[in-house]
Amino acid sequence: MAQSEPNVHIGNAQGATFAVGDNANVTSHYGTTASRDQAAEELLRAVKELRADLARIQATEQIAELDTALADTEEEITRTGTAPEGRLQRLRDRLDDTQAVLSLFASFGTVAGLLGM
Repeated sequence: MAQSEPNVHIGNAQGATFAVGDNANVTSHYGTTASRDQAAEELLRAVKELRADLARIQATEQIAELDTALADTEEEITRTGTAPEGRLQRLRDRLDDTQAVLSLFASFGTVAGLLGM
């Protein structure tokens, strides 16, 4: 380190945003929710509606697996603003498994439609 450079000590920086240097630039996303596009917003709303409808029927192993897949999708969209294709495929698979039971719910049709089924 050259003699003319100042000493810098950073203690606990959890939750902090800072930049160091002449041309430093910083953007903070701490404590903010991820932005979502219109398709992600629609899917999130539909997932929440279907989860509410699932609470009205008798739970089976297939319904429990679907609820878990819906909860995971809801959490992912809320946290990151989107759901990756792998998660969406898992949700499609769970919807296929429960289609006969859930086809009476409008929310099932909405989620299935948004997933291209």
